[in-house]
Amino acid sequence: MLIDCPHCGPRDLAEFSYQGDATRTRPDPASTDTQAWLDYVYNRPNPAGRHREYWQHAGGCRAHLVVERDTLTHEIHAVAPVRGNAKSGDAA
Repeated sequence: MLIDCPHCGPRDLAEFSYQGDATRTRPDPASTDTQAWLDYVYNRPNPAGRHREYWQHAGGCRAHLVVERDTLTHEIHAVAPVRGNAKSGDAA
């Protein structure tokens, strides 16, 4: 699988580190809602199809990226830096 880093160009998956789901929303840090925090920390969806994920180009420019990837085919649909990406949710 190749990920097209916006800074370095297409690179092999081995240069990248998966950082998690880019669609999750962190509860308010001041929240005392135990169930919301349990859901955020422990409940992980396992979507089939197109999904937004955080990746880091750990073996290259070290940039944090939002990658839209199909979890069934591993096809990459879009790659963008986390900063300035309005749809990225919480920053990695």
